[in-house]
Amino acid sequence: MNFYTDPGQHLFWIASRALGVAALLAVALSVGLGLAMATRSANGPGVMARVGQMHEATALVALIAIAAHGLALLGDTYLRPGLAGIAIPFVMAHRPAWTGMGIIGGWLAAILGLTFYVRRWIGPRLWRQMHRWTLAVYLLAVIHTLGAGTDGRSLWLLIIVLGTGAPIAVLAAARLVPSDEAVQRRPRRRIPLPSQPLPPNSSGRYRPVREYR
Repeated sequence: MNFYTDPGQHLFWIASRALGVAALLAVALSVGLGLAMATRSANGPGVMARVGQMHEATALVALIAIAAHGLALLGDTYLRPGLAGIAIPFVMAHRPAWTGMGIIGGWLAAILGLTFYVRRWIGPRLWRQMHRWTLAVYLLAVIHTLGAGTDGRSLWLLIIVLGTGAPIAVLAAARLVPSDEAVQRRPRRRIPLPSQPLPPNSSGRYRPVREYR
């Protein structure tokens, strides 16, 4: 049997592609759960806590799958990417632009995923600002999946991409475009003019005025 058509000669490549698809699914699930938390789509007693735990767990699964996806290529006798090829963007000879985007997405996923364990030191505000980039991880994963793989135009893979992308797009739109009700309830701080006195609070001290849209 020809070397290029014998699946036995490409076990590492096949394993890497399978792990890559698993990583894409885990990233999509983790990003979707994060958006569900941000948009308050999950309601009920204790639901947000459970969603948060699933969000963290799926992020870790995604990191493991991403790492295994890259490491499996080290055994491929055709590509022979080397450590630099799987760790440094745009170094691999095979479709460098598409593989480079995947590597960038992998490193970004690692940085954002590990922030779960340093949140108490960086603060919730910075943590939330950093986690806005989780959507970019999913987009880079999709671009890498469709551009770098030999099965990027396969129907089954397109179904997976569309199936994961549709709910993420809906949740992302709800997150980025708040409803009128949310805007009306959003507090807005008004800084009084120098000639206007600050209203006192219950303790007699003066505090800034808060307005609602």
